Formats: sequence, structure tokens, C-alpha cells
Amino acid sequence: EGPLVESGGGLVQSGGSLRLSCVASGLDFGNLVIGWVRQAPGKEREGVACIGSIDDGPHYADSVAGRFTISSDNDKKTVYLQMNNLKPEDTAIYYCAADRIPWYSNTWLRFQGSFSYWGQGAQVTVSS
Repeated sequence: EGPLVESGGGLVQSGGSLRLSCVASGLDFGNLVIGWVRQAPGKEREGVACIGSIDDGPHYADSVAGRFTISSDNDKKTVYLQMNNLKPEDTAIYYCAADRIPWYSNTWLRFQGSFSYWGQGAQVTVSS
């Protein structure tokens, strides 16, 4: 196992909810920008949500704002992604990703390169 271990995901109907978890064992959790990116077949990778950036607070891609919530439990070194009102277009593999500070949220969400740390990926499938 790598330093980021994901759980959650699955199959849900449109309008349903899922929660992803990511444990950052062995990492300096307080000095990370950590979040979720997703990869759908034939589409560019998309940064979904992140926390820990210079510009404070959680930040989201426009496509998920108002439906997804990222949160963290620093004691457990765990970050969560609560996904509500899921749509078929949310179908993708979701990866937990992290890198050492500092990052601006906009830069993190738009980054197409390789972050320092990755989870193994979790399939999220939303049926219509």
C-alpha cells in the first residue's frame, strides 16, 4: 500500500450519494494540500476538491460545487469526499492526491501533472 489509501465508491443511481475516504498514513498531514481528482474514459483529468491550500478552506471544481463536500479529520489523517445528488457525468475513477504545501487551490485543481502522493483509485459509477 502507498501512503494514501482510499475506500468507498461503488454504484449508485442518479441523485444518490456516496462517500470516499482517504487515509494519509505516514505523511505530515498538516503540511499537505490534499484532495480528489477524477478520471473518466476519454476525458481530461479533473481536479474535484482540495483542502490545505494557501487560500484556506475547501475548494471545488464548478462541476461539483454545491453537491460535493470535502472534509478532514486531522487526528485520523483522513480526508473525506461526500458526494450528493450524483449525476451520470460524475462517473469516473476518483483518486485521492496530495502534495506538500504551498499550493493555491486553483493551481492544484487545474494541475495535470503528477502529485507527489496518490491513492489507488476508487470507481464511482452513477446510473441514470
